[in-house]
Amino acid sequence: MLHTFVALVQDKPGVLTRVASLFRRLNINIVSLTVGESERPDTSRMTIVCEAPEHAAHRIRASLYKLEITVDVDEVGRSEAVIRELCLIKVAAGPNSPLGLSSRSQIFELANVFKARVVDLAPESIMLELTGSSSKIEGLVQVITESGYTILEVSRTGRMAMRRGHHTSRVLKALGTPANGDAAAPIASADEILPTEFDDVHEAEQ
Repeated sequence: MLHTFVALVQDKPGVLTRVASLFRRLNINIVSLTVGESERPDTSRMTIVCEAPEHAAHRIRASLYKLEITVDVDEVGRSEAVIRELCLIKVAAGPNSPLGLSSRSQIFELANVFKARVVDLAPESIMLELTGSSSKIEGLVQVITESGYTILEVSRTGRMAMRRGHHTSRVLKALGTPANGDAAAPIASADEILPTEFDDVHEAEQ
């Protein structure tokens, strides 16, 4: 199954390499990894999506905490967070494309259905921008392909996730979230969740 972790790490050279090496030692595949600035100075925010058994989530989180560069780690689920992904899709659309110039108007219609934006229009191509869930992006790619268009390039950011705020049960119901999945639950401290049986994943000092 897929796990989504949000990690705040120190903004230092080599941080990305050390996190990736940690997952390699755990023999866990990273599906997507998004890194950027956070609300804290000198701290970067990583959104890590990995494929691992359900019981491995605690070990992954504890292992991330063992890196001295880690400030905080949180695992978020679909019921607890807003999860989005950005995608750019370049589609062949011009006089030399299989469907000719008429393909442009049809691509505009598809973009409208999926609420995508046209961000670039060239003589031989159209570039679409879509923000949404992974399934929505994959749905647009599938429809474009099955409609006979040629996709020239696809660029995806991977998941970005943020926990929802403090909500009442009525608001959670309106959002389609079970009340027992309230994101207002406090996050355990490092002392509460760090076991001692993972010595094999300690970061080796250079």
